[in-house]
Amino acid sequence: MTLSQRVAVITSDEQALIVASDLAEDFKRDSAQRDRERRLPHPELEVFSRSGLWGISVPKEYGGAGVSNVTLAKVIALIAQADGSLGQIPQNHFYALEVLRVNGSEEQKQRLYAEVLSGQRFGNALAELGTKTAHDRTTRLTRDADGYRINGRKFYATGAIYAQRIPTSVIDENGVQQLAFVPRDSQGLTVIDDWSGFGQRTTGSGSVVFEDVFVAAQDVIPFQSAFERPTPVGPLAQILHAAIDTGIARAAYEDALHFVRTKTRPWIDATHDSASEDPLTLKSFGHLSIRLHATEALLERAGEYLDKAQAETNANTVAAASIAVAEARAISTEISLAAGTTLFELAGSQATLREHGLDRHWRNARVHTLHDPVRWKYHAVGNYYLNDANPPLRGTI
Repeated sequence: MTLSQRVAVITSDEQALIVASDLAEDFKRDSAQRDRERRLPHPELEVFSRSGLWGISVPKEYGGAGVSNVTLAKVIALIAQADGSLGQIPQNHFYALEVLRVNGSEEQKQRLYAEVLSGQRFGNALAELGTKTAHDRTTRLTRDADGYRINGRKFYATGAIYAQRIPTSVIDENGVQQLAFVPRDSQGLTVIDDWSGFGQRTTGSGSVVFEDVFVAAQDVIPFQSAFERPTPVGPLAQILHAAIDTGIARAAYEDALHFVRTKTRPWIDATHDSASEDPLTLKSFGHLSIRLHATEALLERAGEYLDKAQAETNANTVAAASIAVAEARAISTEISLAAGTTLFELAGSQATLREHGLDRHWRNARVHTLHDPVRWKYHAVGNYYLNDANPPLRGTI
């Protein structure tokens, strides 16, 4: 991004929602075509960045809007409704900003927040293949003069291919996990576009390879400690995922309404003039709309709980936020898949769906909802209410 490309500064929650709504209208226009052609959304991301939306979680004292998590979730849901891949790309950007907020030094906050407000995008290089558990890391951080060297390989690095910095989870010489904010153009850093998911096809969630990559000491932030004490980092990560699924569900629902209202289907009962009068169709939309509205309400409620946890962080507020977010994440998983499935049922053949690009909603939902097992959300929620047991401190709850 050049200096001539001015970046807007959003100053309020209301402004953030207006900008997101306007952008969503534009992003929706070619969403099906981008998915069909797997055309990476570089131009769209430049517009997205210049809009100022990538800086809305920067606290007010550092020049950002410091929007509520209710607003942040709605913004992500609006973008995901327009394009399920574009909604996913900034998820780890906001996650990294939350780690910075809770664990960064004053100097790191001032410098990195300023980069974000100038239009810089943060990607991620967190997950690894071949480790014993999903939480284990093998990418190494070793001391080198006034900085460090990184060696390792990451996968599912959503946003890295589009980023100016790539926050990377690394294990230091003491076995402690840190988060290194690595410049994208660092020597020895290679981003590989090998993402081949059948859904969310343009997230660019490929691999990142680090071969003796230098990172300055001031660009390394404590990471493991964010989960050794109660912090809102976990529920912040998860509410964004819930928002993505909610947006995908809303898109499938709206497209299903439009399809049934405008297309004649051969399966309509002969006693009815149109699909809008068919009792089975009415039942499907009634069932779907109730669950979608419940999902959107639970997402807003989760944002309110998360706002409280950020304002007053302790074991109780973080646990309550984690559970509220887990509830939203569980139901958003169900509704995003159900909405896409209902669209299949009402539209008929797969050929018809593909002709209009409508199959992408189910594919996007199916891929994204596999990010982490939703069954553990139900386990945590049940244990919380039945046994007064707080959920574990981790990024997946």
